[in-house]
Parts: sequence; structure tokens; C-alpha cells
Amino acid sequence: MHPGPLAGAVVVFDMNPRIDFEATGAVNDALAAIGRTEDLRFSPDNRLLAVAGYGRRRCLMLRIDIEPTAGAPSIVIRGFVELRSDSMGEVHGLDFIDNRTFVVANRDGLVAVFALPQGDPAGQGHEISPLRVIKGSRFCRLRTPGSVAVRRESHGRLSLLVCNNYTHRVTRHVIHRRWGYRALWNQLLLEQGLDIPDGIALSHDGRWVAVSSHGTNDVKIYDMSAPLGGETRPAGVLENANYPHGLRFTQDGSHILVADAGSPMVHVYASDEGWKGRRTPSRSVAVLDDESFLRGRASVEEGGPKGLDIDKSNSVVAVTCQEQPLAFYGLSSIVGRKAAEPEFRVL
Repeated sequence: MHPGPLAGAVVVFDMNPRIDFEATGAVNDALAAIGRTEDLRFSPDNRLLAVAGYGRRRCLMLRIDIEPTAGAPSIVIRGFVELRSDSMGEVHGLDFIDNRTFVVANRDGLVAVFALPQGDPAGQGHEISPLRVIKGSRFCRLRTPGSVAVRRESHGRLSLLVCNNYTHRVTRHVIHRRWGYRALWNQLLLEQGLDIPDGIALSHDGRWVAVSSHGTNDVKIYDMSAPLGGETRPAGVLENANYPHGLRFTQDGSHILVADAGSPMVHVYASDEGWKGRRTPSRSVAVLDDESFLRGRASVEEGGPKGLDIDKSNSVVAVTCQEQPLAFYGLSSIVGRKAAEPEFRVL
């Protein structure tokens, strides 16, 4: 029996249909060998998918094509490259700065900015050196960095929003390409309500930032239209998320998808012209079969999906965890035509 929204009832969830993808044997072997995974992220041009290889201390870059069809989108993975570095450790979070530059958060280390090797991914491994390692400052030190989100600012600046997992805070580090991605400013961004912030996502309009709070079994949402700081309280809370990890806003901002590491589920939350207040899932769908979920069930906090992202066409949801390194689902099948109708039956 899976965790479900109806206390005291036996709830059976249907497995959400996957979108099959084409890949070479070498790609499938690389996915099978990646070990424990955490976050994953599509590049801005939708041609790469990066997977955080936490267990093997590396990043797997997949060359991917997603094309619309009359039915489910066609997905082909045409190549891969395994990236390793002395500045890659327990790779937990990652995000793209642009199509050739990405940032990695190492839970056992710091945050590093990398450039991709030249050429297309062709099945090889590469040792790479960072363009910059971000440490923070004396009064805003990075500690156990987990998930990271890149936010574009004015005048070419970028903010790295970093979940510091075991100091229970989100920090902001302002960088600029012109200065070699050196941190020009470091600040405590968020702290109130967070207990092991394990995932972070920005709404596409820049208004909201959502942070998974593993220890409180929910997702906190903060309003970015006003200044943020250590005393800022969440404007909204997504409840019944169990052990939330990766999360993403849909492009129109109408829904948030949350990967639940403590169940086989992705939970869907619907907005009501904003994200203030408390809300429970409008829908929960299984993205792991029972066998895979139970195989990864080392504790009540594990076994379910970890990383989650929505591709730039806003049609495909990608998820990852150790027992299922990569799977794709249609966004419409996750959200559902009637988001208020959860996909379960009570026995």
C-alpha cells in the first residue's frame, strides 16, 4: 500500500504510462551504471539532459531530441558523455547557465561552474576543470550544498540559489561571466520554515520560488516580488508531500510538480491565481512500479523519484532515481485534463 491522500483507506494508484525512448546500447549501459542519482535538468535549447551521478561522483550529459507527434512525443537519446572532475563529489544538484555552461552543487563540497567540452557527446568520458568554485563568504559560507537554481538578473548578472541541506537555509551567490563567475555578492536568502531543503524551483515569471523541505514533509513557497531574507516567512505551503525532492513549475505557472522520494509518486498542486496559503495535491500519479520502489526502499525516506524536470517544449516530464535512472512521461498525463480528479480508487 502506498502513502495516499485518504487517511484510513486502502488506496491503489495506477502506474502513469511512460513515454518510451530510443537509445543506443552504449547510452543504456551508461544509464544502468550511473548508480544513485539526484537532480536532473534540461539545457535551455532542450538538446541536453544532465543527470547528477551522486553515487559515482560524476555528471552524465545526454544528447537528446524531443519531437512532437500525433500521439506521445518522440524521444531519442543520440549520445552521452560522462564528466568527471576533482571539483565533482557527491553531485546532488545542477542547473544550466547557458547551453555550454552549467553549475554543480556537491553535497560533500562546494558549488562549481563548468564549461562543456567541445564537440557532441560521443560516448566518451572527460576529466574537466571548473571555471570557478563558489565557496561563499565569511558570513555566508556554503555548507552541504544540494539543489541549485540559476536566476537571471539585470546587467548580465546571475544568481545561484543554493539549498544548503544540513544548515537548513537557501543562500544566494551573484556571479557574472565578465568576472569569470566569481561571486560578487553572497547572502542568506531563505531560512524560515526549512528543514533540509532538498529541491528548489523558480516560476517562469520570476514571482515565486518553491523549496522542498524534507524534514517538515512539505514544500515552502516564497514571494519574490518583495525583498527576501532570513526572516522571510513562506507565503504558501504545499502539504502532504511526504519526502519532497525535485520540483518544477509548469510554464504557465498553473501547477507545481513534486517528486516524492518517500513514495512512488509525483504530486501535482494547482494554483488559484497565485501560490499563497496552504494546499494539498490535486492529483498524485505513480511514476515507479512496486518492484522498483521496494527495491530502493532502504528507509521510509527513500525509494521514490528524486530528480524531476519539465522539458522546454512543456510536454515531457523527466524523472530519475537510483532504481529507475531515467523515465519520461507526458506532462498532460501527469497533470490530467481535470486536475481536481486524483488518479486513485478506494477499495
